[in-house]
Amino acid sequence: MKKKWTIILPAALGIMLTVCACSKDDTPTFTGNTKSEPPYQDSLNAISPSAYDNVRGLNLEPGAYISIIGRYSSSAYWKEIKRGVEQAAADLNATLGYTGEDAVKVTYNAPENAENIDEQVNILDEELARYPDAVGIASIDAEACKVQFDLATENGIPIIALDSGNSYQGIQCTIKTDNEEAARTGAYKLCDEIENEGSILLLVHDSKSASSMERESSFQNEIESNHPEVSIAETIYLDKMDDMKKEIAEEKNKSKKEDEKEIIPDSLTDADVIAYYLDKHPELKGCFGTNVTATQLGLEALKQADKIDDIILMGFDAGKEQIDALKKDEIKGLVVQNPFGIGYASVIAAARTILESGNEAEVNTGYIWVTLDNLEDESIQNMLYE
Repeated sequence: MKKKWTIILPAALGIMLTVCACSKDDTPTFTGNTKSEPPYQDSLNAISPSAYDNVRGLNLEPGAYISIIGRYSSSAYWKEIKRGVEQAAADLNATLGYTGEDAVKVTYNAPENAENIDEQVNILDEELARYPDAVGIASIDAEACKVQFDLATENGIPIIALDSGNSYQGIQCTIKTDNEEAARTGAYKLCDEIENEGSILLLVHDSKSASSMERESSFQNEIESNHPEVSIAETIYLDKMDDMKKEIAEEKNKSKKEDEKEIIPDSLTDADVIAYYLDKHPELKGCFGTNVTATQLGLEALKQADKIDDIILMGFDAGKEQIDALKKDEIKGLVVQNPFGIGYASVIAAARTILESGNEAEVNTGYIWVTLDNLEDESIQNMLYE
């Protein structure tokens, strides 16, 4: 039997835990009485449809080339996506018996600087110049890269999307979390924690990607539809930080005393910006981050403002810092995605496009809701990453 990754589903009046089990169409391997499964099996079990959780039947030609492009190279989340990509490549070559020059080549590249659209476009240009058989990309900007995608299409290079959708009509398949459902869960949980009354600071990882827009919209809709006594005091976009620093510096300089030093925007940190809005809205009861960077920034700002015990923090993703904060009760809950599964399924989807075997429009890689209460559960521990 195949275990289904536990997912929290919000409803109008509550949250229901759904645990499913689906049969596998292959025979499990046994050694004595112990079933042999890879350590990453739970991440694969979360993927739906199940055709994207394995490499069976993907009879690629020797030397086939798949290029996967992420949004960022350094965060725990994106490192886990890279690990999933590399594992799928290893499994694919092992199954096909390819080695050396015959091996299917799967590369993973991403900008070194977080959310750098220019760097990502340059990477895409370089990869297309190598004429891969398929490209997967986690678009920083949902509207960007149309010229590159047109060029790829003209040269018979199929494009899939991962982590975040893309507005380009020729995308063959999108592999991601159900962002709308996950954000609704986060909104419901945060409202419940603040007893359905008060204001919230919403930290959104950017203003351009499909994932950020889906999460922001769904979070807002859940609150507006089902929590009338809760309001969003401010929505802060992390890619607008430079503009906010200028505005804050200008405002502070207007009220500074003659003997006080003028504030320069570059002297302000991102945490300073969040702390400014925390002071601006002393009535705040909650704070929510829509990805690992936003959640971590919220944590830093609350500590800096000495409000970590006064304002409830929740958010997306589970790097080491977030799990440590959860253990310290500094973060009350996390929407933990399945980045390994996203990376793995992206390679499968790319292979399917090369073989023209058909693709789902969207592949759901699942998520779980993690709190201090369930953190040590085996099913939860298997899905965490650092």
